[in-house]
Amino acid sequence: MATSLGPNPTVEKDIPEDVVWIDDAFYIKKTRFGLFTSVLKEPLGHHFLTGATEDGVITMSRWHLKCLQDGTLDEVSKVVNSGVVGGKL
Repeated sequence: MATSLGPNPTVEKDIPEDVVWIDDAFYIKKTRFGLFTSVLKEPLGHHFLTGATEDGVITMSRWHLKCLQDGTLDEVSKVVNSGVVGGKL
């Protein structure tokens, strides 16, 4: 899970009491920019995935969590670009 959250994850500090937990694992929050973010129950409050539609974020959050649980995430995903610039700038 830690590798999916990255080295500096965003953590939701104020979780409303009336949120609807999806699959007892995450809830969806609408961001100030009109996007949707899944917020995990474990580790509590960690932002997970962000996308343009609520349904898309729910679908991909379920898929990603299932792959993490099954240990198959590395089999179905790859890094296309590391984002590291080589050489002197």
